[in-house]
Amino acid sequence: MVQERHPQRKGVCWTLRLWSTAVISMLLLSTCFIASCMEKLWGCCPNHWKSFGSSCYLISTKENFWSISEQNYIHMGAHLVVINTETEQNFITQQLNESLSYFLGLSDPQGNSKWQWIDNTPFSQNVRFWHPHEPNLPEEWCASIVYWNPSKWGWNDVFCDSKHNSICETKKIYL
Repeated sequence: MVQERHPQRKGVCWTLRLWSTAVISMLLLSTCFIASCMEKLWGCCPNHWKSFGSSCYLISTKENFWSISEQNYIHMGAHLVVINTETEQNFITQQLNESLSYFLGLSDPQGNSKWQWIDNTPFSQNVRFWHPHEPNLPEEWCASIVYWNPSKWGWNDVFCDSKHNSICETKKIYL
């Protein structure tokens, strides 16, 4: 029968491992707690997405119909962009190509001039960036953002079954 040479060391090693595991667990929990308290500092976006505020944005490089763009984004856990402030719109337009038009998550599905955002955010009277004289056609039920001289960037009503690039939005992932 073989005797253990130092049975006390084995007990000490086991106790040391137990305490090390406890300390590491406490550090991880503390980190999670601090991260939740510092939410704005720990927000992350997927690769190739642009971060602004509490959202992440992806600018499409492919034209598609409004409904297909929205379905593609839903499969990604996102939606067509909802613009809530002028600051947000200014950030977004800095990412865009002036020669292209981009679908927004804004539509008038009944064609009765009752525009609504895709995520059911109320359509505010204070946050409207239509180009002058837009929306102008009752049969154009979707909105895009487009650059027109001299007005610069603004919203335009367009046919939903026309092809445009689009802007995708999702909430940041917080660690």
